[in-house]
Amino acid sequence: PTNIDPNNIFVWSELQDAEEAAEKAEAAQKRAADIASGAVQMNGRELFKHEPWVFDNNIY
Repeated sequence: PTNIDPNNIFVWSELQDAEEAAEKAEAAQKRAADIASGAVQMNGRELFKHEPWVFDNNIY
């Protein structure tokens, strides 16, 4: 059996957090590339970020 001390848990936690952050960044980058290529639909927030003129009521 391996002795587990608080330092081991801290190191493991930091590693897990780093892996999760890398996966989220990769997914966000893929989503952005898919939106740019038109492969997926944008949600409301993404539409507002990329095409804010759609929400301008002064046009009407």
